[in-house]
Amino acid sequence: MIRSILVFVMFMAIVPGCSSMKPDSLGVKSGRLSPCPDSPNCVSSQSSDDDHYIAPLLFAGPVATARQKLIAAVSRMKRARIITREPSYLHVEFRTAVFRFVDDVEFLFDEKEHTIQIRSASRVGYSDLGVNRRRVEKIRDLFGKESGTLLSR
Repeated sequence: MIRSILVFVMFMAIVPGCSSMKPDSLGVKSGRLSPCPDSPNCVSSQSSDDDHYIAPLLFAGPVATARQKLIAAVSRMKRARIITREPSYLHVEFRTAVFRFVDDVEFLFDEKEHTIQIRSASRVGYSDLGVNRRRVEKIRDLFGKESGTLLSR
């Protein structure tokens, strides 16, 4: 019994550390967010395959206003922490409640197209059971409420 408890405590101490290493693939490269891996634990509005594709957010008006409303929407979500705030890029970490696994959500603002490209990916594991897709749809809903409209392609 004591051995099982020790193994569980060690597991709980190690797992969060494994999930906290920020991937090198984050950020904007050549005007795009990184592509999703082959695993089903990622969605992206810039993906060309249906399994990973999710519609981008659309906005009307100035990009600065859309950025401010997106930050307000994300800030209303549980366990969200904004890591990077740039004029055309936003990186947010979401942590799971129990094991503290990290999912990275990135937003790339395109002022010309009035579009916010999105990428949401788990740092560890293979399947996320649809968590990243549901999270993006929740963000879409909150952003629509902040903006006073629901815009998507």
